[in-house]
Amino acid sequence: MYVIFFGSDRNGVRDAATAYIEKQLPKDATLSTIDAYDYSVGQIAEALGAHSLFGGAEWFVLDTPAANEEFKGELESILPELATSINTFVILEGALLAPAKKRYEKYAAESKEFSVKKQEKANPFAIAEALAQKDKRQLWVLLQEAKLAGRREEEIIGLLWWQLKSLRLAMKTTSAAAAGMSEFPYSKAKRALSKFAEGEVDRLSQSLLELYHDGHAGVRELDLALEEWVLKV
Repeated sequence: MYVIFFGSDRNGVRDAATAYIEKQLPKDATLSTIDAYDYSVGQIAEALGAHSLFGGAEWFVLDTPAANEEFKGELESILPELATSINTFVILEGALLAPAKKRYEKYAAESKEFSVKKQEKANPFAIAEALAQKDKRQLWVLLQEAKLAGRREEEIIGLLWWQLKSLRLAMKTTSAAAAGMSEFPYSKAKRALSKFAEGEVDRLSQSLLELYHDGHAGVRELDLALEEWVLKV
């Protein structure tokens, strides 16, 4: 069987999953985690029929499948089999669009959504900060939240472009004045550069620019192309 905890309130999702595991996990069970960033094709299929060497129950935590297209695709294709598996799967996911939410809830033994309270307004620049930190997980979640909040792809790209521009200016200058920036954002950009390989900021800038133009020219679907771009950061 599987249970799923999802939503824009990331802390709520993880707290609920932890509480569920602490309460329901059998004493003789083996608990394993399959993470989106280390995922290999076929892991889910193997986990479906896995048997513990010690005879106990097999439990798996599936951490943020949407952060990896192969993980997400393989998981969603075998939800009926997952629901009838002798093993137990605890899925942790970010905000889900209606179609994905419906697919998961159809077979889930338990499904709980945790959303950020409406009065807690999201910081529109948080996604730019996640990019500067090269935090792919946070970047993906914030992208989904921005889309659910109704932000257009052009607006999101604009924020990402602004951050990349700041990084490029910091990379090519030696002072805030030379970059035409205030001292605080300039210092932050300078520190963030240590997280990027040589030439990476320019590569990301070029690919984001191409994405934007391709989207407006009808070469690619802008929303899907932006998701792909984020996964490659």
